[in-house]
Amino acid sequence: MPLTELSFLGLVATALITALLISFVATPVVKSLAQKVGAVDVPKDGRRMHDHPIPRMGGLAIFLGFTLAVLVFADLTRQLQGMLLGAVIIVVLGIFDDIYALRASFKFVVQIIAALVAVLYGGNVISVLSNPNIFSSNPWWVLGPLSIPVTVLWIVAITNAVNLIDGLDGLAVGVSTISSMTLLVIALMVADWEVAVLMGALAGACIGFMPYNLNPAKIFMGDTGSTFLGFVLAVVSIQGLFKFYTIISFAVPFLMLGLPIFDTAFAFIRRIAHGQNPMSPDRSHVHHRLIDMGFNQKQAVAVLYVISAILGLSAVVLTTSGALKAMMLLLALCAAGAVSARLFWGNNNGKNHPDEPGRNKPEAKPDGGGDKP
Repeated sequence: MPLTELSFLGLVATALITALLISFVATPVVKSLAQKVGAVDVPKDGRRMHDHPIPRMGGLAIFLGFTLAVLVFADLTRQLQGMLLGAVIIVVLGIFDDIYALRASFKFVVQIIAALVAVLYGGNVISVLSNPNIFSSNPWWVLGPLSIPVTVLWIVAITNAVNLIDGLDGLAVGVSTISSMTLLVIALMVADWEVAVLMGALAGACIGFMPYNLNPAKIFMGDTGSTFLGFVLAVVSIQGLFKFYTIISFAVPFLMLGLPIFDTAFAFIRRIAHGQNPMSPDRSHVHHRLIDMGFNQKQAVAVLYVISAILGLSAVVLTTSGALKAMMLLLALCAAGAVSARLFWGNNNGKNHPDEPGRNKPEAKPDGGGDKP
């Protein structure tokens, strides 16, 4: 391996470790700050599983770990500047929401503004999409005037998708870690060192926060963390995946972020079919169904980690070619589909046995971040 590649790998590893250490050290400080400013999740209703007040706003530690590592180890290109400015807007919005519980419509408008900053100032734009129809003579679609609205839609959608799965201790941060590691591996395979550094820093920041957030959680990331993670993953996927004019650029982002995308899409379809507001919260997310099936929080999170890892493996396999690897991809997708079908449509008779642990529990939403647009 050439020395330059070794040096770049060392840079990525250093960014990961730096972000991890900063996030790990900053989390107790952020926890104390959250208690002082009133960013505390109090279990006032049946929607929470915890039985005592727990600080949130822990995503600020993830933000600090990621941002400081990126400022030190990454080149501050115009694209990166736009992403960081948009991320600052998202984090400030999340902090206020964790303290004051802002209205959904207001948050949605601010998220669009943050996305526009990343798009218009930073130039993070999906200008071309690969054509998923392999039989078409046109290998890609040029979006033209649709490029900006499509890009903003993608960023806002992924920002909220990660937010919506933030319903169990350690779930959103773990899924985000898997997604960022997936994109890190793909970036290394195609020698995209800028994206690799960013994803190394994001993975490290998530890992540093994870010991405090795993069940039983000492602090929740809140909207400060879940929306920040979704925003960064969405923007970096534009930089690292959509720029390739192949089938990879169309499918890989959806596989890499498959769990939050699938869960959010299913939730919206379900609510609209029942005549409900698609933004209204309910108790039918995938993690809720696992709890209803009798899993405890740790088991449910482990199952969802496995599903996310399968989808991440599929994304990595899709970046390569060959019959054997294509077969591996097919098997991985079939496994993910079978597990997902089991969660959403199976085992309805295993819902409520009052004498079994994990049954008849209130809604699993400890972070106070899920079900928020």
